[in-house]
Amino acid sequence: MSASQEQDLQKTPLHALHVELGARMVPFAGYSMPVQYPAGLMAEHHHTRNSAGLFDVSHMGQLRLVGSDAAAAFETLMPVDVVGLAPGKQRYGLLLTEEGTIIDDLMFVNCGDMSFAGSPQEARAPSGGSEPSSERGGANIFVIVNGACKVGDIAHIRERIGSRCEVLTLPERGLLALQGPKAVDALTRLVPGVEKLVFMTGSRFEWKGGELFVTRSGYTGEDGFEISVHESQADALARALLSQPEVKPVGLGARNSLRLEAGLCLYGNDIDTTTTPVEAGLTWAIQKVRRTGGDRQGGFPGAAKVLGQLQGTVPVIRKRVGLQALERTPVREHVELQDAQGARIGEVTSGLLGPTIDKPVAMGYVDAEIAALGTRINAMVRSKPVPMEVSSMPFVPNRYFRG
Repeated sequence: MSASQEQDLQKTPLHALHVELGARMVPFAGYSMPVQYPAGLMAEHHHTRNSAGLFDVSHMGQLRLVGSDAAAAFETLMPVDVVGLAPGKQRYGLLLTEEGTIIDDLMFVNCGDMSFAGSPQEARAPSGGSEPSSERGGANIFVIVNGACKVGDIAHIRERIGSRCEVLTLPERGLLALQGPKAVDALTRLVPGVEKLVFMTGSRFEWKGGELFVTRSGYTGEDGFEISVHESQADALARALLSQPEVKPVGLGARNSLRLEAGLCLYGNDIDTTTTPVEAGLTWAIQKVRRTGGDRQGGFPGAAKVLGQLQGTVPVIRKRVGLQALERTPVREHVELQDAQGARIGEVTSGLLGPTIDKPVAMGYVDAEIAALGTRINAMVRSKPVPMEVSSMPFVPNRYFRG
């Protein structure tokens, strides 16, 4: 990356630490981000699977929706149950277009009466008039959106529901992800009490006078945590975590290989504004209460198409599937998929050699009639067919901590 490119990019609160640790920095979502450290992608991937990897995901967007109508308002943007989400619980969500396609995927938590202070100094100060007008009472929803989409997402949310609740961005907060089977051991030494969280729950904690908001979730298929921290403490917290014997830094490269093995979508590759939740195989994210016959059915953008696809009254032309190569040739995104007769049936959206299972794995979209498990197809790699088989996902079993 050239000096001029570097100057044009935003930097996370951990930028100096990445450079100090010898990371190879690349442009990503408008930021200078570490793709890998000197140990390399494979070592980082395996370390996360076996111990604990620390990721900087501060490029992602953090915001709060505050007010008595916030939950009901947010629910109008997505086909998921927001109103019924209990305090302290986290859920996966999908912002949709009027055509029922995916603007972005996100995570959100019902924070209940848990508030966020800004800096450690603010955390120690008594509440004053600077709190949002609707802070005292009402819904308090913490939302994390993808970095490449955050500007558009925030504008979309404000335009649609800004008159019904306060949409507060949190640019002053960094975001760290600590992932792996030993993540709980490392984080509990620094922040006692986090071990009581279970998968898809979150709570407020204190560290050295500042507020953390911690969820037990992540993007690797492993147990782990995402930690929202004020930018003034992000570097110190990262260094404290890296001083734990289980923890090593991990870059974007291994983050991608870990999430693909876990069967998790990457926005812009596997889902976008050309794909619906049903085509993408994300129907598990649509709770019964929002489906046809549910107490709060429909009422979200594109509901007629999405609910029609769920019921079978609107055709589903293509589906996202997992693929395993039957040879050791890695199959990358944008590779054409063909049937045995050489007809085009789809395209790979993500693919690589899975480090954990030591096999080429991929996901992509194929014609719906080709999507059955076990179906043999060909990926055209440099004009040569690589045999693949439609496979279940995740490729590596998830190990979330459910208590």
